[in-house]
This record gives sequence, C-alpha cells and structure tokens, in this order.
Amino acid sequence: MTAGTKRKIVVSTIAEAEFYADGGFDDIIFASPMVKERISKRVISLATRLEAFHVMVDSVVGMQGVIDTPLDGDKKWNVFMEVDCGYGRTGCVWDSDDALMICRKAAAAEHVRFQGLYNHCGNTYVPDKDQKSQIQLTTVDRLVELKKRLEADGIPVPRFGCGSTPSCSRPINNMGVLTEFHPGNYIFYDYMQVLVGSCSMDDIAMKIVTTVISHKPEVGTLVVDCGWNCISQDGCERPKDTLPLGYTPIVDHPELRMRAMTQEIGKIEGNGEAIDYSKFPLGTRLYLYPHHSCATAGLQPKYYVHSGDKILDIWIPNRGW
Repeated sequence: MTAGTKRKIVVSTIAEAEFYADGGFDDIIFASPMVKERISKRVISLATRLEAFHVMVDSVVGMQGVIDTPLDGDKKWNVFMEVDCGYGRTGCVWDSDDALMICRKAAAAEHVRFQGLYNHCGNTYVPDKDQKSQIQLTTVDRLVELKKRLEADGIPVPRFGCGSTPSCSRPINNMGVLTEFHPGNYIFYDYMQVLVGSCSMDDIAMKIVTTVISHKPEVGTLVVDCGWNCISQDGCERPKDTLPLGYTPIVDHPELRMRAMTQEIGKIEGNGEAIDYSKFPLGTRLYLYPHHSCATAGLQPKYYVHSGDKILDIWIPNRGW
C-alpha cells in the first residue's frame, strides 16, 4: 500500500502502532482521542523513538493532558486535532470555540508540534450517490473553513485530511484541496461497500471458507458451520429487503442467500427458488463474502493469502490494544 516507503499509516490501537514501528514505519497516526490517562510508557516510547508518531486530540482536556506530559530532551509531541464535521462520533465540532482553543494551546505549547486537522467522515456510508456527495462536499467545506479560521488566527495548518472508504473510493472534485486521505476498509472491501457503491463484487479481496454440514429440506435451508462468531453481524441490522443476497453473499451462487445466523451456524435458503440439494452434498465447501470485512478480519486467527487455488502465505493478524 505504501510502495515500500513505510511511511504515513493510521492505526487505531497502540499494539498496531508498535507492530508497524517494529516493522520500520516511522510516520504513524494513532487515530483515537488522546487524554492524559492514556499516555502510557508505551505511548511515550513510540513518540520518542519514531521520527513522527502523531497523537490525536478532540478536547481541551485532552490537549492539556498532552501539554502536561512533556517528552524528554528536545523531542516534541506531534498533535492532530480531530474534527467533527457532522458525523457525530468523535472529534471537536468544527465551528466550536473549543476547536480554536485546542489549536491555540497546541501552537503555543513549547513541547508540541501542531500537525493539522483530521476528520473521519463515516456518515458517507449511504447508498444514495447524491446524499453521499453532499456529505463529502459539506465535510470538506467545513474543514477548509476551519483551516482558514485558524490561519486567520495565526495558526498554520500544514496538513488536513478526511476519509472513509466510501468517500475515498468515489471522491468528488473539492476533495482535491486536501493534503491526505484516511481510508481503511478499502484494503479488502466487502458486501457493505458494494451496497453503498464503493466497489463491485469482483473488488472484494476476502472470502470465508465454510462447509455444508446439514440439509433441512423441511424448512428449505442448507446449514453451514459459519455463524456470527466467524463473520459478525456488524451491518446486518439493515432491513432484509436492502440485502438482496442475504447477510453474506455466497460466491458464485446468487441462487442462494444467507437467511440467518447463530453463533457457529449459518442458515442458507434459496434466493427466490427452492434449493437443489443434489448440487450441495454434505461436505461441500462454499465461499462467503463478508458483510463487513473489518469485523470479519478481526475475528480470524489467520489469513490465507492465495492466488487461485495456490496458498502463497499465511498472515497472523495483530491483536490487543
């Protein structure tokens, strides 16, 4: 993804930051609001040994906690302010007085280097293209307005970016003013991204292998050994009529749909027609596309990297916090 540069990657846990740092990455953003109580020895170690380990704040309290915990020697904290442009998850509200106060504190602090503005526009996970474009337009316009407000106050904003996989997969023209994008899910894509128009089924780079373990013609289902403990139910709370291929599409079998799941069981029904059980004898292997690959990937102990039927490598995912 980084063309061998080992720079500019965003992580959501300290364990991930340590993993990439140990692998040679030297420009890492820890994209979770920092407060003083989270500034552990591990965080300080990353900030000290890396050329650029960036923390993120979204409150005056969080910013003050960073200021009150200076690093040793001439090392400075690199700080981004997370901005809420309307999504309402984390981030300081873009037009609030606190946004200006946080950046003033960062710019004035002796042991802090203010890096700029960070935004996650997770509200772009919508299927309507016009609605998505309007969210993207509003998000960027609000970031630009805040940037101008800060610069008018004498605070340079060297970097400012936003991102979600839907917004970065289908960018609009005004996103060209940004200095960076912050997508994540795009590395695998998934059925959810298909539904919101980010990609096609052919772009999904993750599949789950499952086995047919029971026939239930009396209720019209196949049973497989793969339930929500394997693929999760994240995103599956949508009305069923918005999921034309069920919770988890079955690769190369549009005539089937995942109707329901329990912990280790999946119930597959015919998609508008009765199942021909002779095509799926017990022991048949089926391949499923994840609804949300982030959640599915987080539940697996290993990933098999393959080209066709040939296994090329096995990846062990990073765990913990």
